This record gives sequence, C-alpha cells and structure tokens, in this order.
Amino acid sequence: MDKRVMKAKNMQQASLRSRTGKLTVQFFTYLFLIVMALIVLFPFYWMIISSLKTLEEYRLNVPTFWPKRIMFSNYAEAFTTANLGDLFVNTMIVGVSSTLLSLIITVLSAFAFARLEFKGRDTLFTLLLATMMIPGELFTITNYTTVTQLNWMNTYTVLVVPFLVSVFYIFLLRQNFLQIPNELYLAAKVDGTSDIKYLWKVMVPLALPTLISITILKMMGAWNSYMWPRLVANDEAHRLITNGLRNAFTTTSGDVNYPVQMAAVALVSAPLFLVFIFLRKYIMAGVSRSGIKG
Repeated sequence: MDKRVMKAKNMQQASLRSRTGKLTVQFFTYLFLIVMALIVLFPFYWMIISSLKTLEEYRLNVPTFWPKRIMFSNYAEAFTTANLGDLFVNTMIVGVSSTLLSLIITVLSAFAFARLEFKGRDTLFTLLLATMMIPGELFTITNYTTVTQLNWMNTYTVLVVPFLVSVFYIFLLRQNFLQIPNELYLAAKVDGTSDIKYLWKVMVPLALPTLISITILKMMGAWNSYMWPRLVANDEAHRLITNGLRNAFTTTSGDVNYPVQMAAVALVSAPLFLVFIFLRKYIMAGVSRSGIKG
C-alpha cells in the first residue's frame, strides 16, 4: 500500500514539475515576444505622437511621450503642403501599371518553365536564378544608360518598364505550378485544350494565393521605391510619394517642420499598414504553398 501511495505522490510531483516547466517556458516566451513587439512598435508610436505635437514641443530638450496639445491640423497642412493628392495619383499609376504588366510576364514565364518542354529550359532557368546573386544596385548604371539613350527620362515609362521582370516572383510561382499534378495538363492536351486556356482556367485559380501575394509585394515595392524614381523622374509631373516627402517641408531657411512631416509620413504609411493587416494571410499562404519542389 505504501509503495502505491509513494508511486502516486511521485507521479503527482513529476506532473507538477512538468506543468511548472511548461508554464515557465511559456512565460519567458511571451515575455520575449512582448518585449520585441514593443521594440518594433515604438517607432510607429513615436511617429504618431510626433505628428500631433506643435513644433515647439517637438524641439524640447526633454521629449514628451504624449502631446500636451493635440494638433490634428498637422495632417491637413501636410496634405496641402506636400501636394499629396498628386503624389498619390502618380504612385498609383506607376504601381498599378507595373503590377499588372509584371503579373502577365511572371505568369507566362513561370508556366513556360514549369510545364512547357523546350531545349535548354533548365539551363536558362538556372541562369535566371544566378542573376538573383547580383545586387540590384549594380544594374542601376546600365539601366540609367539605357533609359537615357531611349529618351525615357522624366516619363512614366522609365518608372515602370525597367523592373517589370522579377526572377524571384517567377521562381515563386513556378514552384507553385510544379505542385499541380502534371496529369491535369496531359488530360487537358488530350481534350484539345490550348496552353493559354489551361493556364487561365486551371493553373491560375489553383495558384491564386501566390498570385495575390505577388501582387501585394509588387505594389508595396512600387509604393516604397525611392532611389530609382529620384534618379530618373524627379520632376513635378512624375514625382512619387517617397520623393515628394523628401524636401516638401523644408523652408527656405533650411528649417524643417517635423510634426507636419511626421503627419505626412503617417498618411503615406497608412495604406501599407491596412494592406498588411487585412491581407497578411494571403502573403503567408502564397509563400508557404510555393514549397521547395524543384
């Protein structure tokens, strides 16, 4: 009897230690995640409260962590001062057109490398993947020389065409296409279905999460683009959001109205926050479904 009691007590103590260990691990895990979340979110919090301060409060030697006087008028001033309406329109024109054209190129290329049989297919795809090892900055000089010779400077064309092809997006979609059984393609060919019809009716619907993630990432890339637009199309008619915010709030004396500039940055960042919050599951689903099949 005593042995059974001792065994039961030992089992209870072992179970208690196990639960205690699990709770301790969970506590420190959540503590670490909370600390990291605060570190990541603090710059955004600082941007918001700075956009609501007066310039005098912003320049205080001891920073305040909540505005003494909330200035919502900074947002209206930022919208008019930076001419954000025109900047939004220019950015949307470039973003939508480049995204649509890039999707067409990506879908056709990924389908060709995943399903079509032609000589040198694997070698060509390997060479394309090799270009991903080259930093994008190295293409700037050659691209600049090319667009200058084509007289594309200060046009929408120079903002759209040079970056329509993305090897990474082609690779991502190709991996997704490879997961679709080849028997479907062979059956469609037996029925006399053309490659374009099979691509549109079968492969595109099955790869829709990946296509949505590519669309989101491409739009975000166009929205955040800075160096190339500033180099080739920085005139008033074609200036994008990131370039328009650079010097819009600098006075002739060199002073910068930082609260108004922060308000403009918050307005520009809001669409990206909304896209990420509401569509993040599509980004994760598209990447996870692509797999590593090669």
